[in-house]
Amino acid sequence: MRLASYNTEWFNALFDDAGRMLVDNELSARYKTTRRQQLAALGTVFRAMDACAVMVIEAPDTNGKRSTVTALETFAAANSLRARRAVIGFASETEQEIALLYDPDALSVVHDPQGEPAPSHGAPGAPRFDSQLRVDLNGDGDEDLVRFSKPPLELAVTTTAGHALRLIGVHAKSKAPHGAGSEKEFTRISIENRRKQLAECLWLRARIDRQLEAGDSLIVMGDFNDGPGLDEYEKLFGHSGVEIVIGTNRPAHQRLYDPHAVLALTQTLGLTPTTARFWQPQRKHYFEALLDFIMISPDLVAAKPDWRIWHPFNDPAVTAVPDLADALLSASDHFPVTLDLEL
Repeated sequence: MRLASYNTEWFNALFDDAGRMLVDNELSARYKTTRRQQLAALGTVFRAMDACAVMVIEAPDTNGKRSTVTALETFAAANSLRARRAVIGFASETEQEIALLYDPDALSVVHDPQGEPAPSHGAPGAPRFDSQLRVDLNGDGDEDLVRFSKPPLELAVTTTAGHALRLIGVHAKSKAPHGAGSEKEFTRISIENRRKQLAECLWLRARIDRQLEAGDSLIVMGDFNDGPGLDEYEKLFGHSGVEIVIGTNRPAHQRLYDPHAVLALTQTLGLTPTTARFWQPQRKHYFEALLDFIMISPDLVAAKPDWRIWHPFNDPAVTAVPDLADALLSASDHFPVTLDLEL
């Protein structure tokens, strides 16, 4: 079974309100890329992955006029994907949803949110992800209310062979200081965003604790907008959100595992895998980061699964196929991560 996590940059901009693909030469939301080019590139990448299920981050929007499911299933049909059925959980307040595109011949999938809905004044611990978390973010004794802008997608999955899995799709708070007009504002917004991102990860970790205690086979996957050592504000808070979610300081049976996260946490020579590539206009060059993960519970680690980052420069099997490497660069500013797992 192959599972994938893929942040498809502004997928929503490639569809009209009826969920039809905009195969034209108008510019997409991706820099200097037409909608026709981005759709073709995404099709190439999805076909090459040939996954049983893809956790789509930045999936098309769901609102009163638009449907994530309709858009994704239209895309799957146009590209003859076996992962052709889509499911979404709680819609976000943004135009970027979290959805799973999956093969109904291989998997049975149900949106299955956990936790109790919190009252209007929030709740501590692990309320349902469309609620509000009450937590002291500043360490000042006053509790704050935290709400996910993109509620994690909780799924109950059963394979055709009868294996039960719990999947959680994640798109954590961005730490980018958008709207900063001065250095002081930059610092303030950066710290506020980091604090919100860590709160989301604490909330997610509380849910993970409950799933592991219940003995579930758990997979947590998506874009965490964070990674060990990614920015200077990590020193201020003592750890990254990824370390919180994995449970770095917990006993082995309570830790999730992702080999790329482990490498980033333990390396000493700056050798870190990357899953995203961004253009920095001030310096006029690209920089890369490790933002996307597929973390699994200890029982699944025992099955000796195989992880892969579909990086157009760093994966020789991808580099050897120029059309695929070019498609990965045109499709998104993130590269897919896949997990091959035998159950």
